[in-house]
Amino acid sequence: MSNFVKTARRSKIRRRVRSKVSGTAEKPRLCIFKSSKHVYAQLIDDQAQVTLAAASTLSRDMKEELAGKPKMEMAGLIGEYLGKKAKEQGISKVVFDRSGYKYHGIVKNVAEGARKGGLQF
Repeated sequence: MSNFVKTARRSKIRRRVRSKVSGTAEKPRLCIFKSSKHVYAQLIDDQAQVTLAAASTLSRDMKEELAGKPKMEMAGLIGEYLGKKAKEQGISKVVFDRSGYKYHGIVKNVAEGARKGGLQF
């Protein structure tokens, strides 16, 4: 399967999911994006169109923790860190948006890490 076909497929799934999943201030959307090198996770309030909290493999706060670890392990730590940041802001429940990716591997580790950090979804 070519990269164009894979991207188009993921884009179609992403649009379908986003038509049903929406975040609010009380229950924001936990959105995940992964590139070939990095993993990004955000808590988004779609009504106000604002990012409430974010974490990634590029976060300065996480640099020492993530150094030399495999990408799968980094994903779990990012989810946990995002969960802790959300707790500080008084957010405990979120809506999970996997952005068209299959729920396994990195996406699953971010979700499990966020649950470990105290988020419910």
